[in-house]
Amino acid sequence: MEGELRFFVDESLLGLGKTLARARRDVVHPGHRLLPEVPVGALDPDWMPVVAARNLVVIGRDRRIRTKPVEIAALRQSALRVIWIAGKRDLNNWGYLVRVVTMWERMEEEIRVRGAGPWFLAMNERSFTEIAV
Repeated sequence: MEGELRFFVDESLLGLGKTLARARRDVVHPGHRLLPEVPVGALDPDWMPVVAARNLVVIGRDRRIRTKPVEIAALRQSALRVIWIAGKRDLNNWGYLVRVVTMWERMEEEIRVRGAGPWFLAMNERSFTEIAV
């Protein structure tokens, strides 16, 4: 099963990550038993290379990942692929789940087309926007 992992949901969306991990066999999150090297509370620069080495696509909401120099350097160095759930206001777990499930097929297409990282996409309600990193 470990070889089938495809997505890592960042701690900024831990509730969503736990829900998706129950629904899909290819999703993990901090503290997941299949990803023991990324415990809850792991710092971004520590988990980013681990997740990238496993070729997982990150789904997250943390804005710092694209604005802090240390995080940007880790993103670039590890060739991380990130889908950031965009929006001016935070949603509850249900709102994030609806957004991700609604956009899942388009997300899969973006991943296929973009290939190897590093890249950073903002997932809006109806579209994806590439953000330079």
